[in-house]
Amino acid sequence: MEPRRRPRIAARFVRGIEHSLGVLMLAGVALNLANVFGRYALGSPIFWAEEVLVGFTVWGVFLGSVLVAWRGEHLAMDLFSSRLRGAPRRALNGLVALVLVVVCSFVALQSWRIVVLFVETDAVSAGAQIPKAIPHSALLVGFGLTALAVVLRIRSYLSGRFEE
Repeated sequence: MEPRRRPRIAARFVRGIEHSLGVLMLAGVALNLANVFGRYALGSPIFWAEEVLVGFTVWGVFLGSVLVAWRGEHLAMDLFSSRLRGAPRRALNGLVALVLVVVCSFVALQSWRIVVLFVETDAVSAGAQIPKAIPHSALLVGFGLTALAVVLRIRSYLSGRFEE
């Protein structure tokens, strides 16, 4: 892949997630306002609104985690590791990236199995009757894309520098 093309693809990846988060937030605000209006002005709330809002929140958290991994802004216990330099620091950063990819991949695989189970059993939520595979897919997508983000930014993880 030519050098100029990779940053454009990366920028689209990040922008796509940012836009998805924005749409989720706006949809959540609109649904919440409609529910408040229905409850207090019409005396008839939207009975499934809170369940859907929780689903929006779950999706927002797991999509947001991809951006955190992409930017290297996750929490880190670096009291001692921040004092390391050179090869020891790169080795530790590499180990952290490897563990992050392995754990995220493992959780994504487990989530895949649960999503398949929900699809096979036609499981739906109690209130909104939404297929349970939809909200649970947030874990699959979030952890899968987080692992991908770490792999794509492996040089930044090794060096500890995350310039855009």
